[in-house]
Amino acid sequence: MFKKVLVANRGEIAVRILRACEERGVETVAVYSDADRNALHVRYATEAYHIGPPPSAESYLRIDKIIDVAKKSGADAIHPGYGFLAENDDFAQAVIDAGITFIGPSPESMRLMGDKISARNTVIAAGVPVVPGTAAGLRDEQIQAEAAAIGFPVLIKASAGGGGKGMRAVRTPEELEPALGAARREAKNAFGDDTVYLEKLIERPRHIEIQILGDKHGHVIHLGERECSIQRRHQKLIEEAPSVAVSAELRTRMGEVAVKAAQAVGYYSAGTMEFLLDQSGNFYFLEMNTRLQVEHPVTELVTGVDIVKEMMTIADGRRLRWKQEDIKPKGWAIECRITAEDPINNFMPSGGKITTLQEPTGPGVRVESGIYEGFEVSLFYDPMIAKLIVWGENRAEALLRMRRALNEYRIGGLKTSIPFHQQIMNSTQFMWGAFDTNFLQDRFNVTFIERPEMELSAAIAAALVAHGKGQQATMLAPATTQAGSSWKRGAGWKR
Repeated sequence: MFKKVLVANRGEIAVRILRACEERGVETVAVYSDADRNALHVRYATEAYHIGPPPSAESYLRIDKIIDVAKKSGADAIHPGYGFLAENDDFAQAVIDAGITFIGPSPESMRLMGDKISARNTVIAAGVPVVPGTAAGLRDEQIQAEAAAIGFPVLIKASAGGGGKGMRAVRTPEELEPALGAARREAKNAFGDDTVYLEKLIERPRHIEIQILGDKHGHVIHLGERECSIQRRHQKLIEEAPSVAVSAELRTRMGEVAVKAAQAVGYYSAGTMEFLLDQSGNFYFLEMNTRLQVEHPVTELVTGVDIVKEMMTIADGRRLRWKQEDIKPKGWAIECRITAEDPINNFMPSGGKITTLQEPTGPGVRVESGIYEGFEVSLFYDPMIAKLIVWGENRAEALLRMRRALNEYRIGGLKTSIPFHQQIMNSTQFMWGAFDTNFLQDRFNVTFIERPEMELSAAIAAALVAHGKGQQATMLAPATTQAGSSWKRGAGWKR
């Protein structure tokens, strides 16, 4: 095993990886910008090195600086975490060329699956179902002709993109031309590449992903699915495992397809195959994330597999110690991404010093955080400052445990998404599992201003009914449910 690992990241994921290394008896190296001089990951590491000013382009995205620190510190491996350089095949190759182990997939796999068009073509050749669409690189007039053949509505997507950048839903032919121009401009600004393509727009789908692990000896397994449909502007906010919409039979089929797709590119390390699940139970390949996912803890809690440690084991050339028949998910896990944003003000970023911090504890509660009392939250980086994850024997217990944990969570000095998550947990439709990727956009309003009184009886009843129906949810809520919350304005304290 490696003697010293450099973590090329910051925040809660850097802390997560540092902890895994410590449990393995491995020394660690942190890198930090001016804004993160006093960050938690800097305190946790064995050694820490300054790499530049706050902007990511001058610090965390500087391949040369990170490689230089690895050489100076004597690190024999680098873990990229997620975000920043995690899916940059040039970075992976530079690490390998420097004689250092990259804790992740091969640069070739990253390159092939990182481009959405090449990934799409690869999985099609492997027999994986995909959403009907076009090739990339077509001129606007060609795209317009293809759109008519595919049929509206369609979705414009950036070939090199992610996170909703360069993405536009188009419902009529008249909307297509201006939408193409806007998507190309946004893609160019975000990724330096204005290449786009079309896909048929699947109405009100669920976003389901399959976690995979593969070693360098050709052995690939899956760890079941995660439900990632609670999204705002294509950014995930809440995840859970398993999904109320996935039966045992569907889980097996999706898992087999995910493994087949990974094997088609000789994939090793942790990775995620993302799918859209329509209301008829058909699923379609969306993309592959060639890295550790933000939501990996929910899978860890239901399977007992430490994905970060397995990544290190795989990078070290060892065989997976797990066989597919060994993976027997138990219970239910839910994750809420805690962000420094003001949900009542259109999720505007909210930086500043944390004046109070009280994290929830107790049975089945896990907090992954990059903050502490007195820490200054910067606006230079992603607003996610922590993740709250809970486990229960079933979805009902997990929902109630999340409600309890959110109620205990206190972060003072800045606005956070905690009240938003509390409201989601009080949504009857969410309790029933009757949601899709358009839930927040079409059927949910953030309307709170004060801390609520919690109406647990409604939550227990709805959650247990949903769980009692074989853990299967309808795609549409019962007529008696409401999308809003059960929150009340009362003598609560303002967050």
